[in-house]
Amino acid sequence: MTRIFGLAGSLRRASFNAGLLRAAAELAPAGVEVEVHSIAGVPIYDGDLEAETGLPEAVVRLQEGLAAADALLLVTPEYNNGIPGAFKNTIDWMSRPPAGRTLFRGKPVAIIGASPGNFGTTLAQTHWLPVIRTLGMEPWFEGRLMVSRAGELFDHGGTLTDEATRARLAEFLAGFARFLGRPRD
Repeated sequence: MTRIFGLAGSLRRASFNAGLLRAAAELAPAGVEVEVHSIAGVPIYDGDLEAETGLPEAVVRLQEGLAAADALLLVTPEYNNGIPGAFKNTIDWMSRPPAGRTLFRGKPVAIIGASPGNFGTTLAQTHWLPVIRTLGMEPWFEGRLMVSRAGELFDHGGTLTDEATRARLAEFLAGFARFLGRPRD
């Protein structure tokens, strides 16, 4: 079984991106499990807090989940044409020692996202690239999924109800799974 650690970058209860991640878990191809994780409970990074008490429990749980996974799926909102601060903050915490950066190094990663705007999460997905490069991950660029006008595609509870988008998501996941099945150096 291939395990993909899915992390949605929004704290809203009816988040489009949390809903997109839940849909990914439902639509994963045979032999692939997409695990649903959240950034909830991760405090703002504070080096003094880290020095005094170590890593917060929420961060340790995320690190453990990522360590056990074969790949990472970032499900990103886009705020003010970039990465949401809370999402980036979570990755910053996760990259802290002792495990930190070694969890990310060489880890295959894909990015998807949903937005109520017309351009999906194009800029946020691009904004993640320097972070991915710095952490030494292996990005998958053969597929792209940016869900635009999400308010028309999700119900009030944040569930993806649009069948065309669900089909696009399933196709994206199948492509990512094929990438994960390839031999690596």
